[in-house]
Amino acid sequence: MQKIKIEYQYEGSVARIILDDGKGNVLDSIMMEELQKLLNDFKNAPQLKLITFEGAGKHFSFGASVEEHQKEFAAAMLRGFHQLFYSLRDLAIPTAAIISGQCLGGGLELALMCNIMFADKTAKLGQPEISLGVFPPPASILLPEKIGLAKAEELLITGKTISADEAKSIGLINELFDDKGAMAAGASKWIETYILPKSASSLRFGVKAVRAKFNHVLSNFLPQLENMYVNQLMETHDANEGINSFLEKRKPVWNHEVLEK
Repeated sequence: MQKIKIEYQYEGSVARIILDDGKGNVLDSIMMEELQKLLNDFKNAPQLKLITFEGAGKHFSFGASVEEHQKEFAAAMLRGFHQLFYSLRDLAIPTAAIISGQCLGGGLELALMCNIMFADKTAKLGQPEISLGVFPPPASILLPEKIGLAKAEELLITGKTISADEAKSIGLINELFDDKGAMAAGASKWIETYILPKSASSLRFGVKAVRAKFNHVLSNFLPQLENMYVNQLMETHDANEGINSFLEKRKPVWNHEVLEK
């Protein structure tokens, strides 16, 4: 594996996944494929009680690859990315995101899919896709379920980035720590207190039960938003202009036209 690392802890009951591409831990097609292979392997790991996600270095993840958002790649990129969400849904293994630094776009969406989100005070969270002329399908579904519609709409429509303190205040972050070291120690204590004493199989039933509505919403609406993105959004000038202007490091020139489908 080239872009993720995996460590098994607590006698194989916890899988620690580290996103590591040497830069901003961008979720490109290679990293997504490696993650998908791991999740497929976890189908045959009944002893697993928890999966944790974190980023190597200072940042959790800058998000999905902007290059792979281009029109010719968008359908394949979304299909692969969304499969990760369906696989996590089906596994029903408890999950935790451990967040430092930038946690943006697809990186935040991966964290949103987790049951628990830990962060330190360096964390910056946001869904900036609208600034590129596009929208984030998973976050458009998961954020309202996590923090309520009012705050979700604000984040998704403005595309702004919020601090760890604000994320904690709106209920997005479960536990906030002063720094990465304190967060690692706090996460370990949480795992030892709340996860390790429990049955792996019962934890999965617990996840399925608490997510009965959450999973129903995800399963029914994510395919619809994927279709809207690929077959409507990416047929507009502005969606392509937003992506291309970012890659070309220039300001976008919008024409504001909506194509009727």
